[in-house]
Amino acid sequence: MATPCHCRRHALGTFAAIYVFLAIVAQPFTTTTAIGVNYGTKGDNLAPPSTVAAFLANRTRIDRVKLFDTNPDMLRAFAGTGISVMVTAANGDIPILATTQGAAAWVASNVAPFYPATEISLVAVGNEIMDTHDPSLIDSLVPAMRTLKAALAAAAFRRIRVSTPNSLGILVDSSPPSAARFRDGWDVAVFTPMLQFLQRSKSPLVVNAYPYFGYNGDTLPYALARPNNPGVADAGTGITYTSMFEAQLDSVYSAMKKLGFEDVEILVGETGWPTKAMDGQIGVSPAEAAEYNRYLINEVGSGSGTPLMPKRTFETYIFALFNEDLKPGPVAERNFGLFQPDFTPMYDVGIMKGPVTAPAPAAPAKAARESKASAPTEVNGSSSAMAPSMGESTDHKTPEAAEGGDAPPSSAKSGPGDSESSEAAAKDDQGNSEKTSPREGSTTPPPDGAASKSTSFLFHVSCILAIALSVVMHV
Repeated sequence: MATPCHCRRHALGTFAAIYVFLAIVAQPFTTTTAIGVNYGTKGDNLAPPSTVAAFLANRTRIDRVKLFDTNPDMLRAFAGTGISVMVTAANGDIPILATTQGAAAWVASNVAPFYPATEISLVAVGNEIMDTHDPSLIDSLVPAMRTLKAALAAAAFRRIRVSTPNSLGILVDSSPPSAARFRDGWDVAVFTPMLQFLQRSKSPLVVNAYPYFGYNGDTLPYALARPNNPGVADAGTGITYTSMFEAQLDSVYSAMKKLGFEDVEILVGETGWPTKAMDGQIGVSPAEAAEYNRYLINEVGSGSGTPLMPKRTFETYIFALFNEDLKPGPVAERNFGLFQPDFTPMYDVGIMKGPVTAPAPAAPAKAARESKASAPTEVNGSSSAMAPSMGESTDHKTPEAAEGGDAPPSSAKSGPGDSESSEAAAKDDQGNSEKTSPREGSTTPPPDGAASKSTSFLFHVSCILAIALSVVMHV
């Protein structure tokens, strides 16, 4: 029979093990999860890149940014910060990038002067090229990706990945997810060779997924992934989706699987929710934006994946870093920012390293400027600015060897210009019910619950630990 002293030692040891376990599982995702953000510059009141980079590195948990060009001041600003950077080659550069000489010159000008001091993680070749419907760009897209990867390898920059962002307009029959496929013609001519390249080079398929552009008044809880929403059933798999974001990713996965490339990773290049839209539009306020992005950060960092891709993590970039007052189009386009131009957070989603203060009201002059810039009606899409065509490429033969054996670094975290657009998922008629325009003339419902689940869980853990300690001390 053990002595009381031995029992107490045993109990204390057990308590210590329980304490360590609970302390680990009780950590809220928002304190540890890193997230990426799209850094656009279409504003007349934005801080210089060096100030922005220092703010992100020192005051936030954001550890990766996506730029819409290769602005040298921005690339230099992120040198030595530990923040990885995705850069974008302009749409109009694509035909030249499809040539060996053009790709080598682009790398020498836009990558070599900055890498590796600035951690360039991926080069995006254009932005939503399929939505341009420009044959010269579409025909040159995959050859440009191949040739650019070969040029990076030749310059000893093998760890830099190459891909191209796509809106969900590349899919048809995307609801339910099990029925999704790539558009006819593009599936064989574009996406089969593109996915072959991505598979060989261990680069991700980049998609811009926006539940915001797929919701209406009835499906708002589904778009925001609110707890206990009824969800949408997929008869093909028997799965009931309670998150439109997960359904959108699984639609992309289903289309890839139909072509035999389900092992290619998916990177979310853009997603977000605005804080302001046309008056009367249901579901748009700082509360809903915070609700969506809080869900998003916890979801992508949890490692739970999606119903068709369990236990996967998705490198994800929120649109956008700032509200940008010079962006054209509907009101929402200028109000996707996590921050005001003076770095005041629009809401708290756990990405700040210090206290979060409420944003100040907009100045009357700025409000008047936004009113003048607003479109007459709020629509679910805006055209991407497209660079002029530069003609067909004459050199599509590139070394396939550069595609293999070039995995991204294990620590990969993943501007202005012709390719920038946030309304990515709504430019094409996708033939599915998730592309319905948000209904106007309704009031915004309150979000479900302001406190985070992690806060509640930590409270319960503290109670458990107190009880356990009390029991141990009385052994």
